[in-house]
Amino acid sequence: MRRVFGITGWKNSGKTTLTEKLVAELVRRGWKVSTVKHAHHDFDIDKPGADSFRHRQAGATEVAVVSGRRWALMHELRGEDEPTLDTILSRLGSSDIVLVEGYKREAHKKIETRRLEAKDRTPLAAGDPNIVAIAADFAADGQGLPVFDLDDVKSIADFVEGVSGLKR
Repeated sequence: MRRVFGITGWKNSGKTTLTEKLVAELVRRGWKVSTVKHAHHDFDIDKPGADSFRHRQAGATEVAVVSGRRWALMHELRGEDEPTLDTILSRLGSSDIVLVEGYKREAHKKIETRRLEAKDRTPLAAGDPNIVAIAADFAADGQGLPVFDLDDVKSIADFVEGVSGLKR
């Protein structure tokens, strides 16, 4: 069974910053962590002119770039539907936990991030029973859910360990 915990929220609500800090804290505690980041926009991890970019431009569906330090696999959808989160999770190597940033509508446990400066501050928790906590940079009404300060990463990590069943 793969342990999955999500970080969700509106644009500019602090998802990426919290994910980054949670990864660092959980790794510091000795856990092997993987992440999945959902992007709503067109993105590219490759650079024009790079050999791998040229392979994709020529029509390759998958291009693996491998070195002695890391490897990456890029898959061009070329008309295919976006893969489901489950499909992506099934392609990941082993880890103690996968932190998933985004994927608001998926059915895994999540913490909702809220920031005063976010354009949309409509609470998501009221409509999503999979949101199990709130992390905010202001005094937020958790409507019965635990509320954490967005910067209290140690307490959030304790919570994530508990609800995800991470035990030593």
